[in-house]
Amino acid sequence: MGSLSSVFLLLVLFQLKHFIADYPLQREYMLKKGLPGWDFVKPLSLHCFVHALGTGLIVVWINPHFIWLIFVDFSSHFIMDRIKSGPKYLGRFRDKNTAVYWNCFGLDQMVHHLTNYFMIWLLITHTS
Repeated sequence: MGSLSSVFLLLVLFQLKHFIADYPLQREYMLKKGLPGWDFVKPLSLHCFVHALGTGLIVVWINPHFIWLIFVDFSSHFIMDRIKSGPKYLGRFRDKNTAVYWNCFGLDQMVHHLTNYFMIWLLITHTS
């Protein structure tokens, strides 16, 4: 592992994982991650678990010593998605016809992709 082909493969795998976990596998229940109070914890945790599971599958295939990256993925998703959807945070910007909504959406996606790039960097540069 370490070649440009390996980097490209991991970029594709993490992009597919992100899309599948964020869109096709995100059920209506998981969208309740924007609820006020503490009612958001279970739906958001389930959504983050799906992301962590996808990361776990990739990591176990590439380098099982980095299985702890599932916690990086889970926690970064939990924090960013709560900030994006929480009604006291960026979730207050709900109007899809405004630039601020799309800026918040873009920030969320950027943070998730940068997290993926960090995990890819670790997997590529620390092979056993």
